[in-house]
Amino acid sequence: MQDLAYFDPQALFGHIYTSAPIGIALISLDRKWMNVNPAVCRIFGYSEEEFKDFTLEDIRHPDDSSNTSRLVTELLHGVIPSFEIENRYFHKNGSMVWTFVHVSLVRDDHEGKPLYFIAQFIDVTKNKLAELKLQESIERYTSLKKYNHDAIISFGLNGIIINGNKMVQQMTGYRIEELIGSRMSTLIGEINSINLLLALHDYGDIEKVEKDITFIQHKDGHSVEVLVTLAPIIIHAQTKGFYIIAKDMTEQKKLIIEKEAAEKTNKAKSEFLAMMSHEIRTPMNGVIGMTDVLLETELDEEQIEYVQIIKKSGDTLLSIINDILDFSKIESGKTELMEEPLNIRIILSETLYMVMSKALEKNLEITTSVCPKVPNLVHGDITKLRQVLMNLLSNAIKFTPNGAISISVEMLSQERNTVRLQFAIKDTGIGIPKDQVGHLFEPFYQVDHFMTRKTEGTGLGLAICKKLVELMDGQIWHEASNDQTGSTFLFTASFRVPLEHSDSSQYDRWREHEDKVENSTEQSLKILIAEDNEVNQLVLKKMIEKLGYKATLVHNGKEAVDAVKRYPYDIIFMDIQMPWMDGLTATKLIHELLKGKNKPYIVAVTAHAIKGDSEKYLAEGMDAYISKPISINAIAEIIERFDKRKA
Repeated sequence: MQDLAYFDPQALFGHIYTSAPIGIALISLDRKWMNVNPAVCRIFGYSEEEFKDFTLEDIRHPDDSSNTSRLVTELLHGVIPSFEIENRYFHKNGSMVWTFVHVSLVRDDHEGKPLYFIAQFIDVTKNKLAELKLQESIERYTSLKKYNHDAIISFGLNGIIINGNKMVQQMTGYRIEELIGSRMSTLIGEINSINLLLALHDYGDIEKVEKDITFIQHKDGHSVEVLVTLAPIIIHAQTKGFYIIAKDMTEQKKLIIEKEAAEKTNKAKSEFLAMMSHEIRTPMNGVIGMTDVLLETELDEEQIEYVQIIKKSGDTLLSIINDILDFSKIESGKTELMEEPLNIRIILSETLYMVMSKALEKNLEITTSVCPKVPNLVHGDITKLRQVLMNLLSNAIKFTPNGAISISVEMLSQERNTVRLQFAIKDTGIGIPKDQVGHLFEPFYQVDHFMTRKTEGTGLGLAICKKLVELMDGQIWHEASNDQTGSTFLFTASFRVPLEHSDSSQYDRWREHEDKVENSTEQSLKILIAEDNEVNQLVLKKMIEKLGYKATLVHNGKEAVDAVKRYPYDIIFMDIQMPWMDGLTATKLIHELLKGKNKPYIVAVTAHAIKGDSEKYLAEGMDAYISKPISINAIAEIIERFDKRKA
């Protein structure tokens, strides 16, 4: 080694000071920069001249401003010769600089009086950021493991348990301390443990083992049903162990069983609804249908009065049945929107026409108001809108002894191709007590008590309205009248607005064409009735005769097919449920027999009134659908529809 005497110490110090990668600064006792080497300038981004304009404290992070106070005091008092600390400073460009700082004190050689500090800065920003990222990753992993709802167990390639989270304790009954160092067979059984260790180096076999591990053994001896996932522990590109992630399936199993039970219940409910609909409507068809026919015969005044009472009672009973079935269908999710073109003003007029006779009996005044902004033609569910309007108008008439009823329609908003309308039905009736308004839309609720009530009904009307309005993306509510007695029921509904070229004039032309066809009915139709119930046969036959036509009767689907072979019928009223051969099978055979040539207009006749039946029967090849009890108007409409298609 060469003797240092040959080197100039001053030059050596200058070289080290200038070229050192470590920042070296001379700092006065009042924290001002006295001198800095190039490394300090590089670390903090300032020039040597710029350092004269601020102190060390000016660029220190505020959270670190007080962490050296005690150390500096001890250094000045000679308690410690130097100290090291990690501090954050702000770079000239605003970024954060992490530094490892070594601080020492230069004293006077004679008196030992403090002169200035020497601070050495090492930039550790990159290392610190990597450390923080690693720490964040560890904390995320720890949180994931700690707060995970699944049990997470780590074990080595030898099958020895390394650790586990809190859920392991909850699932197994063992404390983590008890499990660490024990074998996996304690929890998953000896066979599964052996298979697991054999499969650790083959991921294909691991998937099989995952499926085989279906339980975790509890400390008290019972088994917990689980769904298992295996994940490798990889350190420096080498697999050091595995995690078992076990999800407790006990609650999920219960939910699956409950779901299956609920689905079976819903299916049974739907089947019961279909059966009850059929069983109730079939005899009702005979009662109401025969009263219609009977009223067309020559009766004296007393007989007419009795028949009208029978008809009214039958209609009331049918209305109650319809309410119960409608509500049950909606509750079981069987009701869906059927979108078709409709004219709000025409729907309003048609609905008013249906209730007008009851209003006239009470001498009630009915007024309507439709905002000019309401489009003539929109797309929506005609049946459901009419049902809501019918229910609210019927209630208004029922609970208004005298006075007036008004119906108004306003447009609330229009966005793109959707319009939102508000309907209001206001009456001057008996009103509703404030304490009972909150229950109005509850099922089976009636304002007047069943022991003293004056009106008929199931208490389902408003509940059904609420469900139907919600299906139409709307709301329904009640408002009491401030200036007079009575009530106001309001509801909103959304409708799709057709493209600009589908204006109301097209709809009006369609209605005019419909009216022309209605007035051009020919009287030479050949009609076949396929029905096994004798009462229903008679009802249908008499109704058709009242409309001026003749009909042939057969008792089942097989006879209907044979009849079509012998004679070309125009319309077939085909009952769905018949002995020997049902209506659907008969329809298919008729289609195959005629192969599209002179095919009759086949009408599905059923006592079922469940949502989706119409679409199902049309998909099976039938042309129309009517449900029992059948009215003369329904038969007339079918014949008119056939004439339109023929025209």
